[in-house]
Amino acid sequence: MSATSSPKGDNAGKAAKSGIWYVISNVMIRAVGLITAPIYTRLLTTSETGYANNFNNYVSIFYVIMGLCLIYSVGRAKIDFPGIRKISSGGRTAGVAEFDSYMSAIQGLSSMFGAAVLVLIILFTPGSGMLGFNKTVVIILFAYLVLFPSIDYMQYKLRFEYRYKENIAISVFITVATVALSIALIFLMPEDKGFAKILGTVIPSVTIALVCYIAILAKGRCMVNIKYWIYALMIGLPMIPHGLAMILLARIDVSMIQSMCGYSEVGLYTSGYTIGSLLMFIMSAVGNAWVPLFNERLDRGDTEAIRRDNKILMEAGCFMTLCFIAVAPEAVKLLYAKPYRESMWVIAPVALGTLCQYFYTNYVNTEIFYKKTFLIAVNSCVAAVVNIGLNYIFIRQFGYIAAAYTTLAGYFILMILHYITTVHVIKKKVFDDRLYFLMLMLTVAAGTGLGALYGSVILRYVVSAAVIAALTFVWRKDIKTFFTMLRSRHGG
Repeated sequence: MSATSSPKGDNAGKAAKSGIWYVISNVMIRAVGLITAPIYTRLLTTSETGYANNFNNYVSIFYVIMGLCLIYSVGRAKIDFPGIRKISSGGRTAGVAEFDSYMSAIQGLSSMFGAAVLVLIILFTPGSGMLGFNKTVVIILFAYLVLFPSIDYMQYKLRFEYRYKENIAISVFITVATVALSIALIFLMPEDKGFAKILGTVIPSVTIALVCYIAILAKGRCMVNIKYWIYALMIGLPMIPHGLAMILLARIDVSMIQSMCGYSEVGLYTSGYTIGSLLMFIMSAVGNAWVPLFNERLDRGDTEAIRRDNKILMEAGCFMTLCFIAVAPEAVKLLYAKPYRESMWVIAPVALGTLCQYFYTNYVNTEIFYKKTFLIAVNSCVAAVVNIGLNYIFIRQFGYIAAAYTTLAGYFILMILHYITTVHVIKKKVFDDRLYFLMLMLTVAAGTGLGALYGSVILRYVVSAAVIAALTFVWRKDIKTFFTMLRSRHGG
């Protein structure tokens, strides 16, 4: 089946266009962060910055628990609940889309659970506070987590409905409002700038969360539904250890570098990691746009179309990764002072680790579609343990740069585990697995080689140009197919 002969109702064009706009918006949002970073470093001390960042770290950790990971059920629920639900109100009967009711019900479940946790926090948190915060900030943290999941529910809902404009508008508003309000509050509260930065983050998100909460509830008109709750919990609860393991996998490096090397090496590692992780924002945008189309096609058994278009996405990921690695040292020189230049040696393995994530997400999407989330959690926990072991061995022997390579190894191992789970445990062969492993291994080899040339600008660009030209020639048909898909009449 060619790209221009997709079955009626196939949303390939919509997915492609939404993916491009998600990439553009993610780059713009990340650019705002990079532009404003020097402003914050001039307005806040390192201690105040650490205080505010610590709040954000705890948000990401406790969100995994308080949200019950119900968000992972949304994609499959869009397929399993396609009908109309009859409701009676004021003697009248009305029809509500079952998927809207489902979204409203899981929002009700997570907010009620979050509210119960908040009550316990209010009652049992000591007056001096905990987690390094006073009691007021602790309460703000958990109150924030009662409502914050509604933003994700709305954005996931919009994503699976291919409504990328509204989705992007939410992200852009939160980003711009957070920056503007944070800076304003820092000037208005000079005696407590760390707390001002926290409020600048919380207030815009809570405002949007309330709007999303009301909109989802008004559309779905359902707070309690045991059938929906059980469905969501069966998929979501096993993902809690997965979420915590992935946080551990992403952050344990810093703690182990600090204990084995020192704070100076932590600064170098995190600086390089920050640049390397920019690629993640682009790839996650592409992946998020792909998932709704992937689910639709897998539901109707159209693996041929999945393989055709997903292959193009994986090729694009390899291409972007190599381009990113090629120019990364110049980004370091542009953004960082001379003492931080050494951090560029971290970037190539971090970018290649991101590519491994990009590839293994294909298998994770399949596992979620078939509701095998328990296996996802097992794989993530195994990878986290392996990463800790590799860090212990290699950071001590080779220093902080080794942590970037152990993270790459951890993500590659995770890809192997998800491949085994999908193909040999669930017994679902959806992708061209041999081709994917070959593409990934060749890109890792090429990317590692380019990283080794960071000390020679001319040679690096000559080799990069040769590699990119070769890939463009080899993949020329798929590049043409992608642009044909963008122009398709199903583009929305």
